Amino acid sequence: MSGHSKWSTIKRKKGKADAERGKIFTRLIKEITVAAREGGGDIEGNPRLRTAVAGAKAANMPADNIKRGILKGTGDLPGVVYESHNYEGYGPGGVAVYMEALTDNKIRTVADVRHILTKYGGNLGSNGCVAWLFDKAGVIIIDGEATDEDTIIEIATEAGADDVINEDGVFEIRTEASEIDRVRSAIEEKGIEMVSAEVTMIPQNTVKLTKESEASSMLKMFELLEENEDVQKVYANFDIDEALLEKLL
Repeated sequence: MSGHSKWSTIKRKKGKADAERGKIFTRLIKEITVAAREGGGDIEGNPRLRTAVAGAKAANMPADNIKRGILKGTGDLPGVVYESHNYEGYGPGGVAVYMEALTDNKIRTVADVRHILTKYGGNLGSNGCVAWLFDKAGVIIIDGEATDEDTIIEIATEAGADDVINEDGVFEIRTEASEIDRVRSAIEEKGIEMVSAEVTMIPQNTVKLTKESEASSMLKMFELLEENEDVQKVYANFDIDEALLEKLL
């Protein structure tokens, strides 16, 4: 199982969302604003903005919030200027950790990320130290109650998806990063609701954490990084044995 799927499964088992609703909206608005600033406010002509807006709609963000985010990005409304930065490092047991951030204060963000990694037995590395261990891909998540497996496989594969994974009743559709928009549109046309649709980083292999102390530290580290207001996305190539995972949760 990939690190991406593993963490999704862990969060479902923990019975908690990606973060509190307000924090989710903050991250989404940042992405919308930056996408509009870098590629313009035309949703149809800006693939990054189109994906960001689709993610916001999937999270039930009000249309007015989305519109304000776009207008702040294009400069039609005043707003904070965010910069994109990627950070790389290691967690317990040599786990590779890759983070994408949008921040208005790089010094603060670097300090926060370094503190979290160090606190739980990891360290911040140089750019490029772990990025090569991940592949960029499109990932669309659909709740199993929204459709059946045969239907989603047919729609996704005809639209150009690479794979459909059924993980505990949740469908994870994998696509090339450049194809996610086409696959997402095909699913939307069929009226099937999506939990999320985003370009993400999939680990090429995983590090099995068998020591309870390392597994516990990795879970705490990952969770704190996700909760950081500047960190948009966190990826790590860890895996945890089911029995140990149940004990920790």
